[in-house]
Amino acid sequence: MKKMLSGLLLAACCAVPPARAAAVDVLAQPAVLGPQALQAVLLDVTRAGDRLVAVGERGVVLLSDDDGRHWRQAPSPVSVTLTAVQFADARHGWALGHAGAVLHSEDGGEHWGLQLDGKRAAALELQAAEAAGEAGRIAAAQRLVADGADKPFLALSFADANHGLIAGAYGLALTTEDGGRSWHSWMGRLPNPRGLHLYALTRQGDDLYVAGEQGLLLRSRDAGGHFEALQGPYEGSYFAAAVLPDGRLLVGGLRGKLFASADQGASFQALANPIPASLNGIRVAGHQLLLVNQAGMLLRSGLQDFAAQPLAVSDGLPLSAATEAADGALVAVGMAGARRLASTSSSTKAD
Repeated sequence: MKKMLSGLLLAACCAVPPARAAAVDVLAQPAVLGPQALQAVLLDVTRAGDRLVAVGERGVVLLSDDDGRHWRQAPSPVSVTLTAVQFADARHGWALGHAGAVLHSEDGGEHWGLQLDGKRAAALELQAAEAAGEAGRIAAAQRLVADGADKPFLALSFADANHGLIAGAYGLALTTEDGGRSWHSWMGRLPNPRGLHLYALTRQGDDLYVAGEQGLLLRSRDAGGHFEALQGPYEGSYFAAAVLPDGRLLVGGLRGKLFASADQGASFQALANPIPASLNGIRVAGHQLLLVNQAGMLLRSGLQDFAAQPLAVSDGLPLSAATEAADGALVAVGMAGARRLASTSSSTKAD
């Protein structure tokens, strides 16, 4: 990759030595099945009904059916690093990652199929650019095609089992209306002329937000029909975003910067973050807000008044995502794999 997306993503990207990566088609090589997967770097975790699904380096997919106490590996058709995962319901989910890989499961994560790759994504953008007749966009799309499948997807947002948006490095953005059976490029729809990296997607109803590199914030009020650039409060990169149940937008990123907007992005207010380490994830989980950072800390807050409670999870190793298990325990993933934090009446502690 030509730019460092973040310390965590770079570490995962470089997990395969370049000489070996060049000799193996990682989009055609299934992930290696074995006990070593339980120690893999993990980049995201989500719920599929009561099941937990985590994804990470070398195409690893892990499942837990006991709220994160034990994990097992599911077969994956690729050996590229997987950066994000989401389930629209207990059965239908998507995982995506490097080389433009997009995987789909129809059985709660037990089995996965490859729906899209970077070569096909580039070809779709070239097709859309040619249809639009925009010379600059056509030239950029031709470079994407020439580069091959070397650019990662980094974020996804599915409204249901049919409608979803995926985004990633260098402004990659594609959408589906049929659960991934077909895809269409939205790169021309986003006001991102410099092709900045797109790190986070979040939505509520028809409001859809994109957060990215160098302070990029985009908003659609009509479910993606049209996008506009927002005047953000910070010129650094945003790696995480979430919409709270009351409609407030939260964005966070470099150096622990965290901002909230109560008016759909028209204005922002800074929130106090006690840990000045880059934020890698923000998620609403049940009745609480979970944030994870590069310093291995999980920050927990209520949804009404933000007051972050830091919890040390991974001995300083970066965390990438966290969620709430069906039994109320918190599960965080990152460089140290998966960690379950069992709730007690007075605190949260690692199992």
